[in-house]
Amino acid sequence: MSRIQLLWARLARAAAIAVPALAVTASTLPAMAQDKPVNLKFSWWVPAASPQSKAFSDWAKDIEAASGGSITVTLFPGEQLGKAIDHYDMARDGVTDFAYVNPGYRPGRFPVIAASQLPFTFNEARRGSAALDRWYRKYAAAEMKDTHFCFAFMHDPGAFHSRKKILVPADIAGLKVRPAHSTMAEWVKSLGGTSLKYSSPTSDARFLTIA
Repeated sequence: MSRIQLLWARLARAAAIAVPALAVTASTLPAMAQDKPVNLKFSWWVPAASPQSKAFSDWAKDIEAASGGSITVTLFPGEQLGKAIDHYDMARDGVTDFAYVNPGYRPGRFPVIAASQLPFTFNEARRGSAALDRWYRKYAAAEMKDTHFCFAFMHDPGAFHSRKKILVPADIAGLKVRPAHSTMAEWVKSLGGTSLKYSSPTSDARFLTIA
């Protein structure tokens, strides 16, 4: 297995840990094949203290090890390079080489992968993630044609983080909720809640979140 094949094998394995949709700028790929030292930028929008950030840091170390030290990654957590909703465009435009993307932050832009937002389609994240990734690979090249799609995943369980106890759907009425995507936003609205468009780093204890 060549160095570049080994790298992509490691990328695929590590990506399975933590990325809902990981996009890499197309201009990055030829650089990876060179023997000269390469430094890549990896941007995401969850805080540095998030477990996902730990997984991304481990991934970066795996890349460096797989390349024998010739490929290193500089990490930019917590929206340092741009807002959460802009991360796909950041990968497309070369602002970052890798980006952690939530397609749900751009309702209507990626209608195919938005099928993963349909309720009651899976009951366990590991199998659901494998199914989503396997299914979406047939469409990624067309829907995310400006970048190289790496991996997609679902997560469970969804949870409310609130100062108020929530036991039944009626308890959501009158509350402010940060949803993960447009389907959740419509659900919150249907129950009498208000949807707030905040990404993870800008949410705090004043607002409910659905993570």
